[in-house]
Amino acid sequence: MTTPVRRITARHVAREAGVSVTTVSDTMNGTGRLSAKTRERVLAVAAELGYRPRASARRLREGRSGQIGLYCSFLTEIPAGMAGMGYYMALAMGAAEVALERGLGMVLLPTGLTPDALGAIDVDGLVVADPVRDDEGLRVLSELGLTVVTVGRDPTPGAHHAGCVRTDDRRDMQMLLDHVAARGARRIAFVRADIEAEWTEQLTVGYREWCSARGAAERIERIPVNPEAAAETAIQLLDQLDPPDAIICGLDGGAAPVVRAVQERGLRVPEDLLVSSCVDGPLMTASAPAITSIDLQPAEVGRRSAALLASILEGAAPRDREQVLETRLIVRASTGGLD
Repeated sequence: MTTPVRRITARHVAREAGVSVTTVSDTMNGTGRLSAKTRERVLAVAAELGYRPRASARRLREGRSGQIGLYCSFLTEIPAGMAGMGYYMALAMGAAEVALERGLGMVLLPTGLTPDALGAIDVDGLVVADPVRDDEGLRVLSELGLTVVTVGRDPTPGAHHAGCVRTDDRRDMQMLLDHVAARGARRIAFVRADIEAEWTEQLTVGYREWCSARGAAERIERIPVNPEAAAETAIQLLDQLDPPDAIICGLDGGAAPVVRAVQERGLRVPEDLLVSSCVDGPLMTASAPAITSIDLQPAEVGRRSAALLASILEGAAPRDREQVLETRLIVRASTGGLD
């Protein structure tokens, strides 16, 4: 039979040290008018007994909840929500890992809540994943005075937040374009999500700059934030008189349905069409053939964002409040690489 573990409380320390519970509390919090000798005795007893004050009690005294929130405004448009996009699941897990290390709880904030419901959420700060322009929910949360760290810059004019963790999406797009062009592609289509967020806009900027520098025709298709919509768009592109010889998908998970739809049409990937993705994830490796993608390091993005937010909340914010993570191109069979 397992012996239950006894939790050491302030009362145990007070009894062993021969002081009041208030004196123990003042000692552990660095408050009160106590002699150095009394503080030393209480600290020695606390260390001997293995006493650690509850973080929740300290936060209650300080008027903090001890929780941070994770918010992404456009997930209501995705049939399976966050679970439907591997990038955001990995980001959430990374953020939760660091929150736990820093003694914080993490709340996944559902989207589509009314302003009153948002105002009732008890968190000390927010990680906002890929904010979209003029998002009403983020406006309400910001007006509550919450500390906000964004993943990607907020495209809303005049928006200013406490910190930001981002990747260089413009560079990533041009890296993908250089790769498929080196594999022989000349008519390259870009399928992007029809939302105004930094990642969608910077991918588009990178695509347009690349095409302009080479005199290539632009082929940009906007689709809803739904990976299955990418397959329908791919078929429409292939039905054109001058179909593309490469498709780059900007939406998480969108490239896998494209490969499936192309194969159902009787075409081969990569022999007849090169397919690549701006976002890596499990669906890209599970596809047959596996799909060339950009590894955006979503778990690390989540960890960095939560760590930055926790540091700001603790009053120990780093000098650089905008952090840019390195990404990498993973070449797979969908563009002629090895599985």
